[in-house]
Amino acid sequence: MSAKTSIQWTDRSWNPVRGCSIVSPGCTNCYAMKQAHRFSGKGQPYEGLTRMTARGPVWTGKIRFVSEALDEPLHWRKPQRVFVNSMSDLFHEDVPDEFIDEVFAVMALAPRHTFQVLTKRPERMLGYFAEIEGRAMAIGTSIGDFFDIRGMRSIGEPLINLAHGFDADSENWDEGQGDQRILPLANVHLCVSVENQATADERIPILLQTPAAVRFLSVEPLLERIDIEPWLPAAPHRRTGSQIVKRLERDVGCAAIDWVIVAGESGRNRRECKVEEIEDVARQCVAANVPVYVKQDSALRPGQQGRISDAIWALKDFPR
Repeated sequence: MSAKTSIQWTDRSWNPVRGCSIVSPGCTNCYAMKQAHRFSGKGQPYEGLTRMTARGPVWTGKIRFVSEALDEPLHWRKPQRVFVNSMSDLFHEDVPDEFIDEVFAVMALAPRHTFQVLTKRPERMLGYFAEIEGRAMAIGTSIGDFFDIRGMRSIGEPLINLAHGFDADSENWDEGQGDQRILPLANVHLCVSVENQATADERIPILLQTPAAVRFLSVEPLLERIDIEPWLPAAPHRRTGSQIVKRLERDVGCAAIDWVIVAGESGRNRRECKVEEIEDVARQCVAANVPVYVKQDSALRPGQQGRISDAIWALKDFPR
């Protein structure tokens, strides 16, 4: 359900949802799909969630909720960077809003952790936050449920509204009393995964319209050259009236991407990406003073640097 991870930009995964479905070319060789299939036998955690095809395991599209995993982060004392649903997508169309409310309630109750939520379904994510006051009330109700039903008083950590410095104890979180200032949570980073220009053009503007304290991109697997410059903060050398800045202001106001991960695909059936395409994404970020983590070239094993030059590692401003 949760586990330490070798993923370099996070510390551990947390999976209150299992299972997914393919939505775009970036899903073709999904590592989670293959990993889930290893544990899909009778009585195993991912039973019925994958099926074998001529090209290997694929998701069946079925979703399973793991309610007993919901409160796991509340018991981790050491601050962690937590990859939320590494084996699914929190904003999958079959995950009800009420369950997402519970996930956000846990994240609100664990401000010592940083939660990283990646999705390929930004339109669902934006829709979830469409009526932000009502959504905050719903999350507040879930927080109250954790106090009342799950014995949250034994955890000993007060609820802190990180975005606004608002403190509350359990009595303030009875049904219908959730504070409307709860969102966005300062310890929740929202991300969209993009693999080509079409998915970048479609998903990034939606991410930038979504309430979030921090927004980042997973440009992985990189399948072609991608221009992300229009959605990065204006670099110092740009003129205020440039077409790029005007487009950014027109599409998403003042919001911009805060940090970026870029990588080629790994594994035996990996699709090759050109080193210069990874380098191009990295240089776009550096020009805009945006931290970028260059994870890997297209390599057999995840995390291998492959053909990427040492110069690219020097360009990034994100800790390895």
